[in-house]
Amino acid sequence: MKNKSIYEEFSKRLIIATSLFIIIISFMFYGFTKATIYEEITENLIRKANIIQQASINNVINHENIQLITEDKLTVDLVKISGLKDISFKEYRKDGLHYIELLYPFELSNETFIKITKNITSTDDMLRKIFSNVFILSLGGLIMVVIYALAVSKNLLAPIINITNKLSNMNENSLTKIELTKLPVEFHPLATSINNLTKKIEMYVKYQKELFIGAAHELKTPLAVMKLKSEVVLLKQRETEKYEETLRLFISEINGMDKMVSSILDVGRQEGAQFEKPNEVDVVKFVENRVNNYKLLSNEKKITLDFICDIETFTTIIQPTLLNQILQNFVQNAIKFTPHEKTIIVKIYKEDLIVYIQVIDEGVGVDEEVDLFAPFKRIGKEQGAGLGLFLAKSAADAIGGEITIKNRQDGTTGSIATLALQTNPTCKLK
Repeated sequence: MKNKSIYEEFSKRLIIATSLFIIIISFMFYGFTKATIYEEITENLIRKANIIQQASINNVINHENIQLITEDKLTVDLVKISGLKDISFKEYRKDGLHYIELLYPFELSNETFIKITKNITSTDDMLRKIFSNVFILSLGGLIMVVIYALAVSKNLLAPIINITNKLSNMNENSLTKIELTKLPVEFHPLATSINNLTKKIEMYVKYQKELFIGAAHELKTPLAVMKLKSEVVLLKQRETEKYEETLRLFISEINGMDKMVSSILDVGRQEGAQFEKPNEVDVVKFVENRVNNYKLLSNEKKITLDFICDIETFTTIIQPTLLNQILQNFVQNAIKFTPHEKTIIVKIYKEDLIVYIQVIDEGVGVDEEVDLFAPFKRIGKEQGAGLGLFLAKSAADAIGGEITIKNRQDGTTGSIATLALQTNPTCKLK
């Protein structure tokens, strides 16, 4: 099946529609002109017949003297017709000529009628010339309209072609933005959406590359340590304690690699969770329940975990697994980096059309100059694979949210991790 072209389809339909419009208008104009002329002819004949009848009141009208009022291409006569009671018109052709005949009552008592016959052949010729001229003008107008429409359609398609060419030439190494200044304002929302999508793809490709490179590096380092340690131990006979020390080192490195592999598997699971069917979730209750569960973890460090909410309910369509992954990462990081006997606050509030979920801690804070959402970026000296925030960022992108991590500005050491969720008309918020 041949692929259709917007330009060809638009041009074809425009030509057909314009042609039909011109043809219909031409026939309507011809019909209106013909009806007007014929109406004028019939009214003129009726006037003449009426004049003849009025003249007969004071004069004797017969077959001989009635011909005195005839004119070129017009004949008048008195005829007797039985059964006719009113004015009658008739058209007929004879010897290639076109006639119109009027029968006008003269004396109904003796069934006498005035018969006026007019040769309208010249009128037909004039109508044909009018129609020909109208058709020629219409054809010229059609050609001009088609040329203008093709030029306009080509101009209108130019932005689409521009966007298409940009997209067709893009790859993971060449993700260029579409310049809004070169597009009509009607295309700005589309171009902005494509630019935002391009940016997300660019970040995704960048992070995926960093993930693979980082994973290889993180796994290769312990393997190199284990290999070197094994070679050193095997150089000569050693005490049992040295072998035990080496084995303990191996176990430690293996545990680290196991955590790394588990984190990488979490990346794969999260990508699968992005295809989870969204459900209607009351975010307020969801977060409150999770906070209550995390209190068991915070109690181990005697950290107070509080929940503050400025809204009663916020129900929206969302993937709960991804939302939980973001919240879990925020809270676990806060507990990990917050000293004993401090406070962590989980807060929900609304500004304009955005609902914010914040986790505020009293930990060590963050380096805001570093891209914390890149894979294998670690904060402080705590152990970990450095993939938590990378997974949280990917989850936020999947649910249409945005996450940020900033240091507190209230004079207290610590950080604020924020998830911003855009509301829409389908949400239930109060």
